[in-house]
Amino acid sequence: MAPAERVPVDVAVGVLIAADGRFLLTTRPPGKVYAGYWEFPGGKVEPGESVAQALGRELQEELGITIGAAHPWQVELMDYPHARVRLHFCKVYAWTGEFEMREGQAMAWQTLPVQVQPVLPGTVPVLAWFAAERGHAGATHVD
Repeated sequence: MAPAERVPVDVAVGVLIAADGRFLLTTRPPGKVYAGYWEFPGGKVEPGESVAQALGRELQEELGITIGAAHPWQVELMDYPHARVRLHFCKVYAWTGEFEMREGQAMAWQTLPVQVQPVLPGTVPVLAWFAAERGHAGATHVD
């Protein structure tokens, strides 16, 4: 099936932003496609869930935190070899709980340009949006 014909999977993505402006990136867990690549955390929207509900559930399951309000920000359609995904990026400024990497992933608070690598292709546009919002010129990440 050609990429344009594949039905996209809806994914809720959390862009957690700390008070100092840094944002959270996590690695894809071992055993998953693109394992070890850095991305914003999140996961699939299940039937009957809103994007905000899915994001809350996913971040509780993966990171052990309970988020406050999820502020819809951007939507990006990405074609990967294994799937077509519609990424619903939400900014999150408040959460409670201690971060626990429950799927064996790593986490890092970052600013532009992002120093961790490799960066998941679906994350690159988000870094460009941050750069535009923040008046950042130059590279958004290390290749």
